[in-house]
Amino acid sequence: MTDVLRRGRASLAFAFFAQGVAFALLVTRIPAVQDRYGVSDALLPVFLAAVPVLAGVGSVTTERLVRRVPPSRLLRWSQPVVLLALLGVAVGGPGQVAALAVALGGFGLAVGALDASMNMLGVSLQRSYGRSIMLGFHAAYSLGGIVGASLAWAGAHWHLALWVSYLPVAAVLVPAALVGSRWYVDGGAVSGAAGGPGGGGSPAFRLLLPLCLVMTFAYIGDSTVSNWSAKYLEDVLGGSEQLATVPYNVYMVTTLLGRAVGDFGVRWLGAAAVVRLGALVAAGGFAVVAAAPGAWVGMLGFTLVGLGLCVLVPQTFAAAGRLFPGASDAAVARLNIFNYVGFLVGSPLVGALGDAWSYRGAMLVPMVLVLVTSGYARSFAGQPDRYGGGHERPRTADVGRGSNGL
Repeated sequence: MTDVLRRGRASLAFAFFAQGVAFALLVTRIPAVQDRYGVSDALLPVFLAAVPVLAGVGSVTTERLVRRVPPSRLLRWSQPVVLLALLGVAVGGPGQVAALAVALGGFGLAVGALDASMNMLGVSLQRSYGRSIMLGFHAAYSLGGIVGASLAWAGAHWHLALWVSYLPVAAVLVPAALVGSRWYVDGGAVSGAAGGPGGGGSPAFRLLLPLCLVMTFAYIGDSTVSNWSAKYLEDVLGGSEQLATVPYNVYMVTTLLGRAVGDFGVRWLGAAAVVRLGALVAAGGFAVVAAAPGAWVGMLGFTLVGLGLCVLVPQTFAAAGRLFPGASDAAVARLNIFNYVGFLVGSPLVGALGDAWSYRGAMLVPMVLVLVTSGYARSFAGQPDRYGGGHERPRTADVGRGSNGL
């Protein structure tokens, strides 16, 4: 039984890693995609907004599908679709905007299903383990993001065609993901207990709302760093063009490091304390960015933001699983929608405030929103948030209560 859980954990971590690679390869090569297809600056935001909107649709659809189909099966087939859609983005040419729309549409819908089903399985495995492991899965995603961004840099540096960069990735990751999917573990699969796919019932939105807000605010902060850190460091803090590329890389590395050790913090301090500390550190990082006298201090601020934000999203999914033990799959799917809400809101909000007011002032908005999340930390303390150190339950606990494992 332990071997089944270990294999399930390793295969799911690889799925998170592969998704990090794919997403980074797309978002870091947007200028190259625009040039390849001849998409105008006016039309580009429409394409970029359509991806998270369709991902939200995919997440909602997944909530309905898991009532009949195990999350592992949805993950098994949505991940290859994401990778093949990424390759589809690369094979079109000038004037083939319709082909680009189809590829991005497929990517968005599949990403929504992929993100939701991955986190459903992560929540289920964490309960089966009886201790915090959710941050480790998201650390694998961060590692994949670093690898994908590095591959994208290499492709841009050597002026490689998009398909030359994307084809080897798809050729390696598609078969690897399909092989790894053999060991995915749905809740109840270990003991072979009866139970239909997906959690029964429907989570009360009133109880889920605090977690939805935390997810939205966390992704507003994340999208602020992703989209504005380079411009802020160069235009506001006077950094060089080369130095302006560093903050996001540092942010990704600190996110990886924070998530790699974050599970130990949850086992030691409890989820509520870790979330509260993460929110305070991230808010402090945005305050440092807003007040920074120069580029190096600004980079320190973005580093703090990464260390703080990295714990919020994984613990939000884990909290949904604890709060709704009979409907965890539905809770995770609904919560996942607010990932895309934050992504959609964050970048335009900061850009509009920066143009109308100042970019220093705009950095205070994610600071306040992230700080607000500390007030919702008590939502993370339900049943039980401390694992290990005398609090760990047997690893077989809760396995077999149904296919969501909760």
